[in-house]
Amino acid sequence: MTMEELKQIKESYIDARRQEVAAGCVTVDVHMGTCGIAAGAKGIHQTLLEEMEKVRAANVNLKITGCAGLCSMEPMITVTIPGTAPVKYGKLDAKKVREIFYSHILGGHPKVEYAISRGLEKPQKRVGSP
Repeated sequence: MTMEELKQIKESYIDARRQEVAAGCVTVDVHMGTCGIAAGAKGIHQTLLEEMEKVRAANVNLKITGCAGLCSMEPMITVTIPGTAPVKYGKLDAKKVREIFYSHILGGHPKVEYAISRGLEKPQKRVGSP
């Protein structure tokens, strides 16, 4: 794959995200790196799909993403509502995910007792970098 092809993929993704935000879509990222899968992320994803089907949630975009870098907090999801800072939730199970779904994803009220961070992570400097 060429650099130009990678740039086109990136631009396409950014355009799609802008359209989702403009439409008011809530994005839920289920982190499914190796550690997430081992900790139960597939079950978390399935629970979210089931709840979305129950209420016919058309404005929720459920995505599978890779590792978020916090293995000890798996399984994790990140909820992003347009106009608000993303909230990352960790050490989840089906019960907690259902609470998050109805309170935060549908209702806009984060479940702070399950949240592990709010906002975007900042890139870290590598050791020895200028």
